[in-house]
Amino acid sequence: MLGLRLYKIEKLRSEIAIGQLFDRSNPAALSVMAYPLRAVWTVNKARSSASCPQFLIAVPKKKLRHAVERVYMRRRIREAYRLNRHIIPRDLPLDIAFVYVASDLQTYATVEKSVVRILSRISQALAASAGQGESANS
Repeated sequence: MLGLRLYKIEKLRSEIAIGQLFDRSNPAALSVMAYPLRAVWTVNKARSSASCPQFLIAVPKKKLRHAVERVYMRRRIREAYRLNRHIIPRDLPLDIAFVYVASDLQTYATVEKSVVRILSRISQALAASAGQGESANS
């Protein structure tokens, strides 16, 4: 997949994968916080259909009461992810859920900075785990 557009295959739609992502007893699901977003992510080795990262965005009704505002923030988060997804490896079956935690609307610059920090932390964690895996095999 080349270019900047978001493809349908990049959307996390599997109910089982989403359930495992938000299951508190799952030790493989890791969490990263960068206000106004929280991201929960895991490497889904059971997925056979797509080896690219898949994501979902959750903007709770409890935080933003009006549907227009929820859609507005969802679009901002999606756009920030679309433009900065090159930070994480493209060939890993990652599942990422972005959860909006602020109780008011945020600017695009704030959301983009948050998405970049989250994706950078995920990339660093993946690099660290890959480095540990290589040293264990030696």
